[in-house]
Amino acid sequence: MPAITRRHCLTATAAALVGPWGLTGCSSPAPAPAAAAAAQGAAPTAPRAGAWPPKPALIAHRGASALRPEHTLEAYRVAIAAGADFIEPDLVITRDGVLVARHENAIAMLHADGSLKEASTDVADRREFAARKTTKTIDGERITGWFVEDFTLAELKTLRARERIPAVRPANVRFDGQFEVPTLQEIIDLAKAETARTGRTVGIYPETKHPSYFQSIGKPLEPVLLQVLAANGWNDAQAPVLVQSFEVENLRWIRARSTVRLVQLLSPKGQPYDSVARGRGPSYADLTTPEGLAQVATYANGIGPSKSMVVPVKEGKNAAPTGLVGAAHRAGLLVHVWTLRPENAFLPAALKAHPVENGATRGNVAADFEAFLRTGIDGIFTDDPAEGRKAIAAYHAR
Repeated sequence: MPAITRRHCLTATAAALVGPWGLTGCSSPAPAPAAAAAAQGAAPTAPRAGAWPPKPALIAHRGASALRPEHTLEAYRVAIAAGADFIEPDLVITRDGVLVARHENAIAMLHADGSLKEASTDVADRREFAARKTTKTIDGERITGWFVEDFTLAELKTLRARERIPAVRPANVRFDGQFEVPTLQEIIDLAKAETARTGRTVGIYPETKHPSYFQSIGKPLEPVLLQVLAANGWNDAQAPVLVQSFEVENLRWIRARSTVRLVQLLSPKGQPYDSVARGRGPSYADLTTPEGLAQVATYANGIGPSKSMVVPVKEGKNAAPTGLVGAAHRAGLLVHVWTLRPENAFLPAALKAHPVENGATRGNVAADFEAFLRTGIDGIFTDDPAEGRKAIAAYHAR
């Protein structure tokens, strides 16, 4: 696609998106290879990755989130220092249309009795924003709290990040109040700077969070994401970027307009929310069949299954792997598994450390990594990239 055509299209306002990921209000872009093939009646083929990233790729899940509050520049810096190939921001959007990194668009959530349920910022303590508390339905779930899309970037920058799961990661609480909410541009700037400093490629692996919801309120994430990538020279298959989503149609929308590499996330149960919202479409189980994987390969470069879909846990132990990795590889898809974490709260019973009832205690995460690396996966998400790098080095040494 000529760059000038893509750039012209991406200047369309978010409100110009209509229908099921249809774009109006700008000139039609020249089709990406996938779209061109579809227009000729053939099954489109997504562009394939080159020599980078290495296999297995080490993906820092929300940064080094086992060591610093997630989705902060400090968490990403620690991850890069540990040897991560990718840093992963979950993307949501501010009231004035800027992409920022938060695990959810709810930056603080309340229980029914008004007590704090979960928070990734200090917004619940900020009296000047008390009136912003509201109740919304996000992907079918009613949530009371404060939401990114109700804040401008300038307002959001006055808040400070805090540890989202302090019961599991009490050591991270000491960093509460120290870090800002970062923008996607700041994360890209960090990745580029660290690539130049270290001499090794540091990529980004953004996830579009709740894309159907954001489209429904007139703030679609995807046009803004492509704009930012294009402005940084990263909107193509050679860029150190993989874009991921649990939904399907937004990935198809991106594929029709960009060759940037895409990953279809998979959950052990349920449906992509765009399937739920439309009342039709594949379930996650459908997408793991040979036919489903072949369809995924028409618009994506890989899949991102939950760890239990690759190595299930039976009787408290990691069991024999499923056939998903082999099936995906036969369809020409990469497999990046999520998420390996070091704490007892996330490990099979056989890998927990004493006291096993303490979810914050670190268990035998090295053995957990070993079980997944043996399956031939192409990449792995982890909250502790230092542990991941050690496990990958040991695996290669063997």
